[in-house]
Amino acid sequence: MTETPRPPLTPDRVEAIARAAHAGQTDKAGRPYAEHLRAVAEGVRERGGDEEQIAAAWLHDAVEDGRLTRQWLHEAALTRRTKDIVLAVTKRSGEPPESYAARILATPGAALVKEADLAHNADPARLAVLDEATRTRLTEKYARMRALLGLGG
Repeated sequence: MTETPRPPLTPDRVEAIARAAHAGQTDKAGRPYAEHLRAVAEGVRERGGDEEQIAAAWLHDAVEDGRLTRQWLHEAALTRRTKDIVLAVTKRSGEPPESYAARILATPGAALVKEADLAHNADPARLAVLDEATRTRLTEKYARMRALLGLGG
């Protein structure tokens, strides 16, 4: 018997799943992680991203942070493109930044999600609360990734 394909999850449902998956998690500044997810999703929207990219923005760190599994993603009622974007922006252990950037650039729609992620990560207000060494390290890391993605300064 063949299974009837499920319609893709709605944007509101994807947001709820992402918020639940990251519940209790905080960012480097001690803020609720969902604030970062919301900012990245909004950044994608402001940059002209579509619903598939916005869904990927909500889920962009879920697999990397171990909040959702690759199996969950594989089975989720998401479009193939959304799943591909999430996997493209999921860093792999020991992966060189050049390989990571190449995968993002090779995946349609992923660069916009990563651009929004980097923009929020590099927000001076977020970085200001970190110690100087961490702030410097992250600023350099984000600038290098922007350069590898061809996003400029």
